[in-house]
Amino acid sequence: MADELLSRQVEVTFVARPPVRQIAAALGVSEVEVDDGRLRCLVRGSFQPLLEALRGYEVIGFTSIPTPEGGG
Repeated sequence: MADELLSRQVEVTFVARPPVRQIAAALGVSEVEVDDGRLRCLVRGSFQPLLEALRGYEVIGFTSIPTPEGGG
């Protein structure tokens, strides 16, 4: 199975405003949407670039749901 090709719908909840530009610029991240302290995006492949973009920001919730094959 090629996990690095798997797409996931991700929702991250922050204490303060999310670092939208940093997240949108992360490799494999697309479809970034923000609603107050909640950010939703699509992540394709590794979570590492997203996690690096979150460094230094207080995250209080993180949900990841695989998208259907070819989804996104």
